Amino acid sequence: MTDSPPEIDDSPSDKLPPSSTIGKMNFATKLAYGAGDAGAAITSILLLSYLSPFLTDVAHLSPGLAGQSQLVGKFWDAVNDPMVGVLSDRGQLFSDKIRKRWGRRYPWMLWGAIPFGLFFALQWIVPFPETNQLGLFAFYTLISILFNTFFTVVNLPYTALTAELTADYNERTSLSTFRFTFSLGGSIVALLIARTIFQQPLDPATQYLTIGTICAVLSVFPLFWCVFGTIRRAKAVAAEHPAELEPVMMPMREQLRLVFTNRPFLLVVGIYLCSWFSLQLTAAIIPYFVVSYMGLKQADSPLVILAVQGTALAMLSVWNAISQKVGKKVVYFVGTGFWIVAQLGLYSLQPGQTTLMYIFAVMAGLGVSTAYLVPWSMLPDVIELDELRTGQRREGIFYSFMVFLQKICLGLAVAGVLQSLERTGYRLPTADIPIPIQPVAVLDAIRLSIGPIPILSLICGLVCAYFYPITREMHQQIVLQLQERREQQN
Repeated sequence: MTDSPPEIDDSPSDKLPPSSTIGKMNFATKLAYGAGDAGAAITSILLLSYLSPFLTDVAHLSPGLAGQSQLVGKFWDAVNDPMVGVLSDRGQLFSDKIRKRWGRRYPWMLWGAIPFGLFFALQWIVPFPETNQLGLFAFYTLISILFNTFFTVVNLPYTALTAELTADYNERTSLSTFRFTFSLGGSIVALLIARTIFQQPLDPATQYLTIGTICAVLSVFPLFWCVFGTIRRAKAVAAEHPAELEPVMMPMREQLRLVFTNRPFLLVVGIYLCSWFSLQLTAAIIPYFVVSYMGLKQADSPLVILAVQGTALAMLSVWNAISQKVGKKVVYFVGTGFWIVAQLGLYSLQPGQTTLMYIFAVMAGLGVSTAYLVPWSMLPDVIELDELRTGQRREGIFYSFMVFLQKICLGLAVAGVLQSLERTGYRLPTADIPIPIQPVAVLDAIRLSIGPIPILSLICGLVCAYFYPITREMHQQIVLQLQERREQQN
């Protein structure tokens, strides 16, 4: 570790970092990397959008207990992120032979893939009758903890690969585009499966279990594709810059101090948290909004989410191309502007205005796309600034704390939604009344969660983006100084 942070020459320069001898990533490597996020997307969209309706309307767990169950799972998920991040940075847990063959990240993905799919499937069974509320709460909480553990085991090392596969500023944005193409594509596949199964003449419990089983299988295989499709590139980068993959032995307390005094990182976290809080809060409330407020069928709710995700997928490459010309901050500002208008429109809707609902969903997708693309393409730049200051590569700790805070917000958002439904008197469906008429207080709580709250969060995200300091030119200077240091060390 250096005694003091080196100064960054942020003056304009025509001097670019030397090109890597291993060259740009080929299409097959980018494709394999992108596939690694498909499983996480498949499971996340279903849990976010349908686990709450499943717990309340099928398992008949009270909304309050359903929210607490998910909150416990998410808090544990958040806690284990830094643990896995630090362990994967240090290369611990696995033997020297395994680390030499597979590196720091890949053993986690290989070891955790099957349990990841298994515990996802188990979340969609009803083990006890509704009269056993304590048993249902304990079961779903335990499964949530186990699933979230293995979600972290496979997904956190995967996300940390971005900075280990390329150091190029624009190529990282391209890599993020591939990643979130698969992420959005995976969520679209999951929603199409849900839409198809919901239209079948099956009882609700069988519908959800079928969806969960199919998607559990689909979520596992892309992880193996990612590992075997990118490991050659990762080894080539490690051979060219071996210092980047050296185990990090800095004390945990010092690591935390450096993370939370890194201003660009805190701003990226702010952008990410505000964007994803809005996205996840909206996705969690949409099934209730579509059925209870708009008066549509459960099978229609996947179509609304599909309109958002499909638009976001279509716009990824567009925003990527625009960001090459105007930068990441401008893209985020424009996309979030569309998104705020869309949330305001959804809040203003009246039952029966179905066409307008889909128009606003498409408009929201324009902004959601930038929430996927921009923060994750900024984070590797922050990691290299940290390397310049500390002399060590610490992808795991940065990615883990990014996800750590996001998961806490998600747990609080979902629990808050469900608590508000219980507090305002949400009426559970029955066999005789599958879609009960909800009290006005419940409908007001649903509208509040789809309008004012996410809009306020998005505005906070714009403030964070405004103050984010790392431009393309500054990043070029960081990479140049890092390469000069490496040449001196060699």
